[in-house]
Amino acid sequence: MRVLITGCHGQVGYCLTEQLAKNENTRVLALDKEHLDITNQEAVQATVAEFQPTVIINAAAHTAVDKAEEEVELSYAINRDGPKYLALAAQSVGAAMLHISTDYVFEGNKAGEYVETDTTNPQGVYGESKLAGELAVAAACDKHIILRTAWVFGENGNNFVKTMLRLGATRDALSIVGDQFGGPTYAGDIATALIQMAKYITQGGNVEFGIYHFSGLPHVSWFEFAEAIFDSAVKQNVIAKKPSLSSITTEQYPTPAKRPSNSRLSTQKITESFSVEASDWKVALNNIQAYTG
Repeated sequence: MRVLITGCHGQVGYCLTEQLAKNENTRVLALDKEHLDITNQEAVQATVAEFQPTVIINAAAHTAVDKAEEEVELSYAINRDGPKYLALAAQSVGAAMLHISTDYVFEGNKAGEYVETDTTNPQGVYGESKLAGELAVAAACDKHIILRTAWVFGENGNNFVKTMLRLGATRDALSIVGDQFGGPTYAGDIATALIQMAKYITQGGNVEFGIYHFSGLPHVSWFEFAEAIFDSAVKQNVIAKKPSLSSITTEQYPTPAKRPSNSRLSTQKITESFSVEASDWKVALNNIQAYTG
């Protein structure tokens, strides 16, 4: 495989780069925004033409959900236009395009798990721009995989686990939203899933291109996730004691952008198609010291 990774310093991009570096049969070009501005179509086309990837994995995104409400043009440039340019370039060299998307494309009020064919209805600029990116990728590249995920955390970058550990080290009590539910997803598991899919595609497997969901199990609330984080941190002697946690409602914690109350994603399709199992986020908390850096 010849793999071009964009957003290589993000949570998933970092893991992708690390994991693929260990694969002797893979040539990797891992780029961040300093080395490739995906919103510059000429730069994207030139990079792809020179490297001639067999797979492009786009891990670049504007993920600041609240800032997106103000940074509308920037959100669409990074989340719609960039993926479109990468997909067009992929099509021009016959490469497969793997693109990471989000649960925010849904309204977030369904009872039960969201499946890939459910109607999309994003409630904010972030979700709207990511959905526009999905549509642009699908239209531009025949061999495309759109991987929707949720509640991403990892050792690299900013995320809920790191925030909890930082606050827990200095506060005796924390209030955590308890009426939003989803599947925490370890960034390393997303990277593993993408690589597994990329290998299957390049080895000539019978692939149904399109949209897939990948996230963690079991599904929990943010409050329940926080409890698990602190239980692991105390058990592993990362913090001396667990802060007192209280569950609050979404209304009690207002944010500029609306959050989905239900981010549960069904992973049945990806398991059946690629033998990719849901992320086990509890296992990913077994080395919680790694999230304190």
